[in-house]
Amino acid sequence: MANDHVNSKVETVAKDQLFRKCDLSSLKFSTTDDLTDPEESLIGQDRALSSADFGIQMEGEGYNVFALGPEETDKRDLLERMINRQVAEYEPSPDWCYVCNYADEQKPKAIKLPSGKAVRFRQLMHELASDLPNALTSTFESEEYQNQRQAIEEEAKEEEQKTFRELQKKAEKKGLALMSSPSGFTIAPVKEGKVMKEKEVNELPEDERNRLEEEVMNFQKELSEALHRLPGKQRQYREKRQQLDKEVATYAVNDLIKKVEAEFGEFEAVQEYIKQTQEDIVNHVNRIMNPGGQNPMQQAMQQMGGGMPERDTSDPKNDPVLWRYTVNIVVDNSKKTGAPVIYEDNPTYTNLIGRIEHVTSQMGAMTTDFTHVKPGALHQANGGYLLIDAFRILTKPYAWDGLKRALQGKKLKIESPGEMYGLFSTKTLEPDPIDLDVKIILFGDRMLYYLLCQYDQDFNNLFKVEVDFEDVIPWDDQNQELYARLIARMARKAKLKPLDKSGVERVIEHAARLAHDSQKVTAEIRKIEDLLRESDYWSRKNGNQVIKRPDVDRAIQHQHYRSGRLKDRVQEEIKRKNVFIDTEGRKTGQVNGLSVLSIGNTVFGRPTRITARVQLGRGEVSNIEREVEMSGPIHSKGVLILSSFLGARYALQTPLSISASLVFEQSYSGVDGDSASSTELYALLSAIAEIPLKQSIAVTGSVNQHGTVQPIGGVNEKVEGFFDICAYRGLTGEQGVLIPTANVKNLMLKDELVEAVEKGQFNIYPVDHIDQGMELLTDMKMGEKTDSGTYPDDTINARVYEALNRYASIRQKFTALPNGSSK
Repeated sequence: MANDHVNSKVETVAKDQLFRKCDLSSLKFSTTDDLTDPEESLIGQDRALSSADFGIQMEGEGYNVFALGPEETDKRDLLERMINRQVAEYEPSPDWCYVCNYADEQKPKAIKLPSGKAVRFRQLMHELASDLPNALTSTFESEEYQNQRQAIEEEAKEEEQKTFRELQKKAEKKGLALMSSPSGFTIAPVKEGKVMKEKEVNELPEDERNRLEEEVMNFQKELSEALHRLPGKQRQYREKRQQLDKEVATYAVNDLIKKVEAEFGEFEAVQEYIKQTQEDIVNHVNRIMNPGGQNPMQQAMQQMGGGMPERDTSDPKNDPVLWRYTVNIVVDNSKKTGAPVIYEDNPTYTNLIGRIEHVTSQMGAMTTDFTHVKPGALHQANGGYLLIDAFRILTKPYAWDGLKRALQGKKLKIESPGEMYGLFSTKTLEPDPIDLDVKIILFGDRMLYYLLCQYDQDFNNLFKVEVDFEDVIPWDDQNQELYARLIARMARKAKLKPLDKSGVERVIEHAARLAHDSQKVTAEIRKIEDLLRESDYWSRKNGNQVIKRPDVDRAIQHQHYRSGRLKDRVQEEIKRKNVFIDTEGRKTGQVNGLSVLSIGNTVFGRPTRITARVQLGRGEVSNIEREVEMSGPIHSKGVLILSSFLGARYALQTPLSISASLVFEQSYSGVDGDSASSTELYALLSAIAEIPLKQSIAVTGSVNQHGTVQPIGGVNEKVEGFFDICAYRGLTGEQGVLIPTANVKNLMLKDELVEAVEKGQFNIYPVDHIDQGMELLTDMKMGEKTDSGTYPDDTINARVYEALNRYASIRQKFTALPNGSSK
């Protein structure tokens, strides 16, 4: 069986593969001042730009947008600028305002007006309310009104007097007198023009006395009937006075009403409101002219405070009566062109949906009215676009549910969360819902998007457009030029010093390091912006007129220094030999593995000793980390693959009869990932065959069941982590790192390491298969399987095969014993 990897010799990675240098010689410029801005702030994001353009323009229910990707890609800035370009062609969105509902003040009415009209409407109503008391007062104090009022009152008085005169005459004809007293009317007999006393009446003959009593009783009935008719007549005259008041009031406000109608008569909602306003004014004339007249408690409190203050109608909102005729604008688009584009940085429920404010009255009660209805971001963005950070809205109580309810119902109803969920039933305002037409642009990371897709049943129906931003973009000639122009734009925007060509090249090289790939550069623009600002700082410290490569290098170094305390402490423990890492000699069943630690902004590699022990058993490979629940599922999977590899290669005819254990020495935290699985396999093969491994070479890479070494992440940090320890102890030329061949393209190593490799002081070996790695670590041949099923003598495979057969033979003898427990 031929295996190409067994016969292939592993060469160290070539110099130009350790670090890709940026060459901008084809781009003619001296500094970034000579470069023009790119058309877009993000390059290499064709998919995202196309999706965003579709989402921004697509109409229809549920076509809201979720922009996903790293925060540092500056998704919000790009989307906001794309939207602003689009909405410039749109008509301005309408204004919205709330007015008093005279039939039910607890349910304010919403009025929709064309953009800019609400301010004028409010101004006219403000003028109406301010002029109203004077207009009514002057009209009701006019001589014409007073004469008409006096005529009605005199007519009523004359009618009353006429009724009593007629009753007096009837009484006189019957020999009776009708007298008025504080308790009512009294009827008494009369003799010779004088009221008879009781004694005189008693002295009359019985027939005369009976006649008088009958006359008195009959007249009392007639008097009662007349008195009963009197309130009706008084009511008639009162209604005459009220009708007069209404006619006069209507006349008084007619000019004020017509002024509003002249400008807003074309709007049906305003017409209806103006009509109701005129009726309400006519019905409340007395309250308008005398606002405290019908509230004795208020008058008493004002008098206790030093008398009734002079009324100020300059601001009707503060007047106890005139506030009813003001206008509360919740959306004013008078100063905007195109549709609104709003970013809400604090998307709480009330900041999105709006709120109803309450004020404390003099008696301590909480009161409110339509003038205290306050808009939310959805009101401001209605007819346009609202941008929200997905993580922020999901962490605000009730905000996410409130947004979904508004989008699903296409109505914007202002209510407190307590009312929405029925937690309490305190009486408050119920403003008219407003028609909602808004496109929501959410942005967040990928995990958040996928969780919402999986667990929120409404999400996929409400956010149908996915705008997925790339983390990295290809580093080709076209993108390299665009990236240089992007750097120029960022420097100008931040008002930084220009960069010379060497400075731009170093920034692009660092962008590739951030992308962990020599063929790509990062799309996380904010990290590049930060680097430019810090490079500008060091350039100024150095007194340079432009930002040069050394300035960028200093900025990168200082970034590492600021976040490097933990890395230094970890390496210090190794240097002081508190953590055991060998960098010379050979050991059986022991290999230096490489791992990456990521804590906060700190990412660094560190070597870890991995050991293996083998004994007689049933073919299990035990992961000690898993046994103590310190191993993640991916790491445990990698360990199980080792058993499969051993069985497939060495146990086709005899069973595996070993029990092996693997452990990360001096590991006091969880272990996950499979990037050490090849390292564990090297240690396991070494322990089985009892072949010592070089400790001067560290290893990284995952392995599959066929022994193929697979790529891993963090290769730069891992290589540099082991190099730093070797450099501290002294480079010998024997030290190095085994990496998967597939990871060579990810190498963007630091200058010191590249220089050491160039001088032959440190080595990086790319391997495709576990066999290549074993040969490098042992200086022995792996050995190719012969036709007879055996391996050549003094090869690694032969030693492993012989050891496994030996264990199998011992196990067979053991099971043959009478008391053998193994079956």
